[in-house]
Amino acid sequence: MKRFKGNSSPSNTNDSLNDTVSRVAEKKSGSNIMKSVGIAVVCLLILPVLLTVSSFYREPSSGGHSGFAEARSFPMKDEEVQQPALDGARESAEVRDFKTETEKVTGSEEVSSHSVDSPEDRHLGGLLAVGLEEASCLSRYQSSLYRKALPHKPSSYLLSRLRKYEALHKRCGPYTAPYDKTLQQLKSGHNSEPAECNYVVWISFSGLGNRILSLASAFLYALLTDRVLLVDRGTDMADLFCEPFPDTSWLLPVDFPINLFDSFGQNSSHCYGNMVKNNVINNSTASLPPFLYLHLVHDYGDHDKLFFCDQDQTLLHKVPWLFMKTDNYFVPSLFLVPSFEQELHNLFPEKETVFHHLGRFLFHPSNPVWGLITRYYHAYLEKADERIGIQIRVFDIGTGPFQHVLDQIIACSLKEKVLPEVNARESIIRPSGNQRSKSVLVTSLSAGYFEKIRNMFWEYPSVTGEVIAVYQPSSEQYQQTEKKMHNRKAWAEMYLLSLTDVLVTSSWSTFGYVAQGLGGLKPWILYKPENKTAPDPPCRRAMSMEPCFHAPPFYDCKAKTGVDTGALVPHVRHCEDMSWGLKLVDHDGL
Repeated sequence: MKRFKGNSSPSNTNDSLNDTVSRVAEKKSGSNIMKSVGIAVVCLLILPVLLTVSSFYREPSSGGHSGFAEARSFPMKDEEVQQPALDGARESAEVRDFKTETEKVTGSEEVSSHSVDSPEDRHLGGLLAVGLEEASCLSRYQSSLYRKALPHKPSSYLLSRLRKYEALHKRCGPYTAPYDKTLQQLKSGHNSEPAECNYVVWISFSGLGNRILSLASAFLYALLTDRVLLVDRGTDMADLFCEPFPDTSWLLPVDFPINLFDSFGQNSSHCYGNMVKNNVINNSTASLPPFLYLHLVHDYGDHDKLFFCDQDQTLLHKVPWLFMKTDNYFVPSLFLVPSFEQELHNLFPEKETVFHHLGRFLFHPSNPVWGLITRYYHAYLEKADERIGIQIRVFDIGTGPFQHVLDQIIACSLKEKVLPEVNARESIIRPSGNQRSKSVLVTSLSAGYFEKIRNMFWEYPSVTGEVIAVYQPSSEQYQQTEKKMHNRKAWAEMYLLSLTDVLVTSSWSTFGYVAQGLGGLKPWILYKPENKTAPDPPCRRAMSMEPCFHAPPFYDCKAKTGVDTGALVPHVRHCEDMSWGLKLVDHDGL
């Protein structure tokens, strides 16, 4: 096997490490026969009491930790992995009951690496509604078993607004009387009277990471404007995600009268920006259409960007149906709309938790995807003392691997102590204490980076004596957005990355943004390489776990002039990985 070569090769690591072997002194205690006899008598006296108590209280069995999982390069077939028994602390009665029900559905015991202490954990601090049917969406309540307790709790106001929205969606969702009435308005082509229920239809567009982030943005907009969000099914939305709202669907019905979403564009006759540009519509227009198309894609123009102005929101409020196409996480610019400001402050006192909370509320992997996630987690990640995620997205032409990208990943991981250095001069490094294990989850379209990192820790020992195992679930070579299994794997890998303890991500990548937001992680972000050269420094820590809005407007709606929207308020700043992008931060923590 070839040895790894590069700018940060093992041969350049610290050669002066001294081998240390810890020796544990054993203490011998003397025996005392009289004490032993006394203890035996006491034990005989209390034994009947213990037997009686044990018949009433039994703890769940605890399985011991087996050896560290063997590294594998290729994804498993479903039948190759069996899930071991749950080990850990005492479970609550509710969780035991839940697991019993799960076994009835799945035929095997589901496994967790973390205990759940209260129903609040199971419902993600109140984010999830109580009483939803479980068998059709196992991930909804099982996800809490795979995550550590997170410090970011949703505000009571957010919880109340989510319950209010669920009630609105149930009352106005597909095939309800208000929906049918508003649909007739749409078919007639006339906006004759104020509608009981208004809607925003999110059009499925772009890659999976972009879709998840833009859909979360559309939902927040619906929440702020009291609209019902309906989701264009696209090719696979129903296959990837569970229904998030009780007793109703967020999917646009297949018999919806407008189904030519592909024809919507910046120059469409119903495009709001185009209509404003041509003076077809304004706030004084007497008769507004029953629907408008909002073009919020990265190539949108100045008139499309008026969507983020209060005056334009006043007009849009009068239109029953809004169709939205976007590939952006446009949440940061919603925080700059004055009429939304107070409501957003009440919803999110911690500004950097917007996608963290909304993502965990909305996006529950479907059962097929949840199977991919849990089988991989238990086979490769569960037993490790620490889980590390490395997400690699390369925008250069070609599939790679590229040496300068590999050098950058290694340099960042070693510099920031994400991974230990290796010792190229020693065959074995004895651990100085309890031997720790680290599982490294690599996600990339190319298998080359994984192979190089894996071989590095196979050929040489770590200087710390830690056991480093490196895994990669899939290597699809190139993005295949329209393929069902490709997107299942992508969604599973985003979710697996969100279950790690430490995360390294690539600049500009919405794949990484989704993982960090769901996991509540502030990753180390790899700077985007220029001229095929590894940047120095190779990476920096994210200011917040929020995604970046890649194409924000730079416009002052009141002054009607250009402005730096990243300098207007303390909690909206330019992104670490894209100087013109915007992201939310908690400025008190900067």
